[in-house]
Amino acid sequence: MAGRGRGRGRGRASGRKETKSSNSDKKVKKSRSSKAGLRFPVGRIARFLKAGKYADRIGAGAPVYLAAVLEYLAAEILELAGNAAKDNKKTRIDPTHIQLAVRNDTELSKLLENAIIPNSCVMPFIHILLITPTTQDIDDDTE
Repeated sequence: MAGRGRGRGRGRASGRKETKSSNSDKKVKKSRSSKAGLRFPVGRIARFLKAGKYADRIGAGAPVYLAAVLEYLAAEILELAGNAAKDNKKTRIDPTHIQLAVRNDTELSKLLENAIIPNSCVMPFIHILLITPTTQDIDDDTE
């Protein structure tokens, strides 16, 4: 077989002498997410930004900032949805709890006003004019 060397054995280490390397010589690679103290993947977001052709050039800090913003939004929604699940005496968050959390918060509701959350319920709402007035309300109006 041409181009395979002299064939002294099989495997990678055959014919080579091993050299000892200390652990201090090796640098442990640290991800950009761990450098920034984030859980969301900075590298993946950078790849999506480049592949999406949002701009010709993407700065080094842009994916870090975007990952931080996305992580904050996810944490905020999960906290509110967890509270909604706890109010309904449930231990698992389902899409209904996410819908309740988002629609009851004014800022999140404005941010996600055009978002449709699948498998979630419709927000309970009864218009004021449709509620029949009680006798106490009628007495208050006449006085």
